[in-house]
Amino acid sequence: MSDRRGFLKSSSLALAAGAAGVAAGTSGCATAAAPAVSSGRMADLPKAKGPRLVVVGGGTSGLTIAKYAKKEFPKFDVVLVEKRDMYSSCFTSNLWYAGLITLENLANHSFLDAAVNNHYIYFNATVTGLDRAGKTLATNEGDIKYDYLVIAPGISYDYDKIGVSDIDTKTALRQIYPGGFVSPTEHVTLNRKIREFEGGVFIQTVPSGNYRCLPAPYERACLIASLIKHNKIKGKVVILDANPEVTIKAKGFHAAFDELYKGIIEYKPGVAVKGVDVAKRTIETDFDSYQFNDAAIYPNVRASTLIEQLGLLAPSTKSNQKEANIDTRFYNIIGDTSVYVTGDSRPHPYSKSANTSNTEAHYVAKVLAARAQGKEIAWSTPETICYSVVNAFPMEAISVKAHYVYDAGKDAITGFSPDTKVFDNRDAAKGQATLEWAKGLYRDMFNA
Repeated sequence: MSDRRGFLKSSSLALAAGAAGVAAGTSGCATAAAPAVSSGRMADLPKAKGPRLVVVGGGTSGLTIAKYAKKEFPKFDVVLVEKRDMYSSCFTSNLWYAGLITLENLANHSFLDAAVNNHYIYFNATVTGLDRAGKTLATNEGDIKYDYLVIAPGISYDYDKIGVSDIDTKTALRQIYPGGFVSPTEHVTLNRKIREFEGGVFIQTVPSGNYRCLPAPYERACLIASLIKHNKIKGKVVILDANPEVTIKAKGFHAAFDELYKGIIEYKPGVAVKGVDVAKRTIETDFDSYQFNDAAIYPNVRASTLIEQLGLLAPSTKSNQKEANIDTRFYNIIGDTSVYVTGDSRPHPYSKSANTSNTEAHYVAKVLAARAQGKEIAWSTPETICYSVVNAFPMEAISVKAHYVYDAGKDAITGFSPDTKVFDNRDAAKGQATLEWAKGLYRDMFNA
């Protein structure tokens, strides 16, 4: 019981992210109209054979909805619009850095195979505009008419919140010290940097707010430290955490810091980044400056800029991370039951993580199928199952399993459910379970 209370306490920042920090505000208005940008021609797609469901974004949420909406309501004519031509996941990427999996594990998955296996269309295009009145999505490859539209574009970085507003520094950070939570090419760069690290100080920052994958920065720090220890490198990992405590699985991570990496990991809570001098390799905070030899600088996150571009922002009183203005239970844009936003661009205080997005997407697929038939379904909670590998030699992990509570009177998600469990004792069994968990997610998105 004490472990679960500790988890709930240390995760309170994430749970409050949708409502806290209102004073910071955001620009944008819930009623702002999206630019009705048209390509002037229709996309080269077959004529819809049923209600057309267009899903934007081929991440965990979008792939799951494209598959399961079709399963729930076979009459749907589903089109997945994705700007990438090759899939690569963020989840388990930290394991690749430590040599525990190969790049093939992350990237050997085909949008084409997913579409063929699950009877929908993969359309390789970039969204350029939205005409909600005319139910038309504009892309660089032509316009697409829809009956239902799901937008699942993930996150964007918000460097302004770590004191970096000039474009030169932003560009340098993106290219030289990437956060490693958005683009697949970031993983390739981080993998090289970590494998080539020869000593000194490697800084891993942790942002405030509800950032993507709460435990991942701490997991990455542990795996870098594991390599330093294993290879007998004269170096250390400094974690600059903007939060007052490890945001999730605190007991398990602190045990790893103290028992496995004493003198290698230096954990500094309550230290928010206020600026970065790239040339001098220095991070500025409220009280100190930290010099580094290399770093993964993870800024605050916001919803994908696509949400703002399409005029779908929530008011600042509902989201200070520029997320979408959607119904708490059913994910449709307020006042528009044809357009939905899911995954990490939603304002819910759920974990922005793969398993959460996957289980949430199963539910949204049911919502869409029911509404296409003139029905409604009851709200159900997503599930957050998350493994964090804290030791590479041998491979050991800790984990958590969580659900959430919806308060109808407040129309809000108010916290974790009483059945939430944290497993802070690291062991090899959970290390192996991490790999099986990832395989299960890939099967659920790509296989028939």
